[in-house]
Parts: sequence; structure tokens; C-alpha cells
Amino acid sequence: MHIPEKWKIYSNTEMHNFIKEYSFAAVISNDLEASHLPLLLKENEGENGTLYGHFARTNHHWKAANGAKVLVIFSGPHSYISPTWYETSPAVPTWNYSTVHATGIIQLTDQETTLTTLDETVKKYDPNLTIPEGFKSKLSKGIVGFKINIESLQGKEKLGQHRSTEDQLGVTSALSKTESLQSQLLYQYMLNRGVGIGK
Repeated sequence: MHIPEKWKIYSNTEMHNFIKEYSFAAVISNDLEASHLPLLLKENEGENGTLYGHFARTNHHWKAANGAKVLVIFSGPHSYISPTWYETSPAVPTWNYSTVHATGIIQLTDQETTLTTLDETVKKYDPNLTIPEGFKSKLSKGIVGFKINIESLQGKEKLGQHRSTEDQLGVTSALSKTESLQSQLLYQYMLNRGVGIGK
């Protein structure tokens, strides 16, 4: 991924936090097959953390990906940025976004680990949901669990933080007033991160 220094996320902790917040990812193997999956991160397992997830057994991507190196892309909020929002003129249209890329080798997991991952996934996204053991056992036959020991992490926040204070304030003011949900999510992300908001 092309990452100019001004947009680079250096901290593994910050990238781990990003992965946990925006955990629905694209898993891409070297044959350019891609699966879109929710992943769980165990940040203290391995040097850079380990990702856990599962394929539907009917998704044959798991057969090709097993033992192969994959690229995993986590995407955060993003939005179009109009040059009319800047104090500086002339300027060009652009897009603000944030993303983290991880690479590693996919390894299929045994049934016990797969069931544990399934439990932890349900607990994360729907903590009040209880799945009967018999039904869970039936479900487990339809999935293939895997883990990815993260070999490398790259993070990028292209949020206009390189622009002048006035330009940043113009962007945040416009984003805060837009009716676009994506733009509102980006605005909240920028506020929470304290990046590109003119401070």
C-alpha cells in the first residue's frame, strides 16, 4: 500500500484497535480470490497478533487459501471531500479514508478452535444471543475455521491532516452538516482520533 509518511499509522496498538472496531475485512489470496468476513483479533498472540475467522464450507476459497499468504484489508469510514470546503484555492477534489492492511499465512483450525471462534464472534456482535448446543454443533459442520498469524501490518489515515488549520476546519464543518451517513461516520472518526480537525 502506498503510504506517505504524513498519513502513516505507526503504532501496532492503534492498528489493533482499528481492526477490532472495523473487523469486517476482505481476505484476498494470491489467485485474486476474495472473501468478505468478520475477523477476531487476538493481539497478544504472536508478534503482531493473530486473526481468527471462518469460511462457509460451500465457499471453496478455503481450499485454495489454506497454507497460502493472504492480504487482509480492513476499511474504516470514508467520504468525498470537495475543494469548495477549503480556505485555500485552487484545490482539487479528494477522498478521505482510513485503512489497515495485514498479511499472513492462513492455517485451518481444528473443530474445537473453530467452535471457540464461533462463540467469541457471536459474543462480540450479539452478546445476548444464546445458541442451543445441538444447533451450534449442526452449524459448525457448515463452516471451516482458520487463523492468520499476522506477519506485517500497515495503517493509513488520509484525513487531510497535512492541510492548513483553516482547510481542516472547513472540511470538518462541511462533514458535520452533510446528510450522508458515510460522511457523518468519517466526521465522528476524525473527531475521535483528533486527526484532520484543525488542532
